[in-house]
Amino acid sequence: MAKWTAFPYDNAGYALDAAALKKAWARLHAGDAEPLPKDDKVLSAWSLFHAGEFQKACDAGLKVGGAGVTVANKAQSIYANYLEKSEKTKLALLQEVATRAQAQIAEDPAIANAHYWLAYSLGRYSQGISVAKALAQGLGARVKTALETAIQLAPKHADAHIALGTFHAEVIDKVGKLLGRTQGADSGTGLKLFQMAIELNPTSAIAMIEYANGLVMLEGDKRMKEAENLYAAAAECQPRDAMERLDVEMAKAELED
Repeated sequence: MAKWTAFPYDNAGYALDAAALKKAWARLHAGDAEPLPKDDKVLSAWSLFHAGEFQKACDAGLKVGGAGVTVANKAQSIYANYLEKSEKTKLALLQEVATRAQAQIAEDPAIANAHYWLAYSLGRYSQGISVAKALAQGLGARVKTALETAIQLAPKHADAHIALGTFHAEVIDKVGKLLGRTQGADSGTGLKLFQMAIELNPTSAIAMIEYANGLVMLEGDKRMKEAENLYAAAAECQPRDAMERLDVEMAKAELED
């Protein structure tokens, strides 16, 4: 595997040993509702993830297998989405995650985050090749089904609510409300999903960012001020790990543009 681009910020505050990670687990995983692992090696891989050592976290997770695959899929997805500079490599990394997540589902369909990372990787892949092209390939239906399954299995999965809200918003934004209905997309449902995500994880910068984007996609310029306020709030969030830092920095960059 080629060397991944390093996390570009100081990660000293995000390095947690096993005891500190267990203590911070509920807060760090308010987004993905991932249960605290019983295996110390899986916990160790999560420590690497939270510190922004995405490639090491991925390798460690794959080496352990089982619950470690979820760490690997999250590390690879977050890395691909935020830090990979080559679009071709990014899409290949996301396809790898989708393949692994599909295999994880086949082995144990009750793992909520197997469905979530399948949806996330396919969703980000779809954005890369264009949403319209992805819908034509039937990827939209796969994303929607996987996210609905994740929420069914883990009703407090804030990130799945965000992603499903984004699905509704992007489909309507690209093909319109009428054609969007044929893909199962609905404006009111999308807005409710974003609001639920914020309720479930009120300090999440990514929830605020995606809600802001969704408001503009679904309701246009009349919600622009509200969207700007959400971006400003996201930029003020205090990141607890490397992934949250990437979200906060993204919000700051958007406000500067």
